[in-house]
Amino acid sequence: MLAGFIWKKSSRTEASKAAQQDIMTQPPPLPSLAPQFCFNTVALRDFLRISRGAIDDSITQNLNALIQPSTAGFDPTSTSTRIPRGPRSKTISSSSCKNFKNNVLFPSWQMRSDVLNYCASVATSPDPDDPESVLRQIESEKDRERVVDERLDPYSARFFPREARTERLATLIRQERGVENIIRARSWGLVIERCGEDWRDWEEALNEWRKGREKSQ
Repeated sequence: MLAGFIWKKSSRTEASKAAQQDIMTQPPPLPSLAPQFCFNTVALRDFLRISRGAIDDSITQNLNALIQPSTAGFDPTSTSTRIPRGPRSKTISSSSCKNFKNNVLFPSWQMRSDVLNYCASVATSPDPDDPESVLRQIESEKDRERVVDERLDPYSARFFPREARTERLATLIRQERGVENIIRARSWGLVIERCGEDWRDWEEALNEWRKGREKSQ
């Protein structure tokens, strides 16, 4: 009978570990990086949104999934004293936290950094295939031929050239990098709160993970 109890307890523990692995969200795969992907701002934003939604926006649920059930037996005396507990009083084992950071959180951040860095290089590179380059040349020619009479129209001297797609992409990358900094700081704060004190900020922790990954390769 005792053997059966131990077997059931062991089975529940293994099932809990398996369920934890199933619940833990994995980052989406890295998209095929090409200039066309970067200039397709809808696809670029969709990738960032899905990645952030799976890992950072649901960081609390991901951390909750790491909590393992107590291995201690039921203590009848525990019902005699009421001990208030906050919603986040359950701590997470250091091994589970380390596994989450090294295999889920940091890879997700790195993947988004790789995409943003690649698209930033595209934004600062020559773009001979820009389909709007000819249109901008035509508009510039028309502007030079315009007759400007500010007495009749004080705004007639103004000319707003069509922005190149590389310039629009550069603006988008700057905005998304700012969003990344805010999201990562928030996620890292929650990780420290649930996993224990850490003297590093998120940038230092990510850089150390990068160095460790490079050494292992």
